[in-house]
Amino acid sequence: MGYVFDFKDAGNYDAWIDKGQNRHCRDLEIKLILDFLSPKKGQRVLDIGCGTGISLEPLLNKGLSLTGIDPSPYMLDLADKRLGERVDLHRGVAEDLPFDDNSFDTALLFTSLEFTDRPAKAIEEACRVAKDRVVIGVLNRYAPQNMLRRFKSFFFTNIYTQAHFFSIWELRQILFAILGNVPVKWRTTPQLPFVGGPWISSFEKIGLVQKSFCGSLIGMQIKPVPKFRTRPLALKIRRRKRYKPAPGLARGMRKE
Repeated sequence: MGYVFDFKDAGNYDAWIDKGQNRHCRDLEIKLILDFLSPKKGQRVLDIGCGTGISLEPLLNKGLSLTGIDPSPYMLDLADKRLGERVDLHRGVAEDLPFDDNSFDTALLFTSLEFTDRPAKAIEEACRVAKDRVVIGVLNRYAPQNMLRRFKSFFFTNIYTQAHFFSIWELRQILFAILGNVPVKWRTTPQLPFVGGPWISSFEKIGLVQKSFCGSLIGMQIKPVPKFRTRPLALKIRRRKRYKPAPGLARGMRKE
């Protein structure tokens, strides 16, 4: 288990999201994640590190079976107020999920992997419980916005002081070490987090633009294809024994 958000963190997180430019960036990030999720009616989706439920909110009216899990009781309280009974909420950690194998169609890790002690274990658990795909959204180490966040965190303690920022290559290396050469898709957004407006939003949604290595959020989709190594088994065949009549007086009797 990594950093667990306390009461102050939980309140500050929602207040930070509500600011205009932050809301613009988060809308672009959610749009990217939804593209990777490709939700279809009836699917079971698990949000690992669901926080206050912001990433689950856009999925509420899509006919999905939604589950969220987070280690912070304060985050879960806010998520419960936001989502109500429409989402099944659990308290737990990403590295040890309390769910059976293939319990969900899709697992989501959205800006939560950065705060785990063992990100590889968290991804491994996500792949264990997800049948079809795992979608990850992490803060990009090489994005200008995140470089500034990291620089500020050296002088002012905030949630980014506790975060581990990832690169695309580091994330792919972790995935391939766990799963082998599985199908992986990635894109990034936003490229211009300090600029807003309708024209910028349209620009940010262009597929070619999202292949930049400098977007603030890395979105990645994994299909954890199972691989099995088999070997022939020697089958032992039990032969039936021939019938031998039991010895007795009847066998030795002479015919009269």
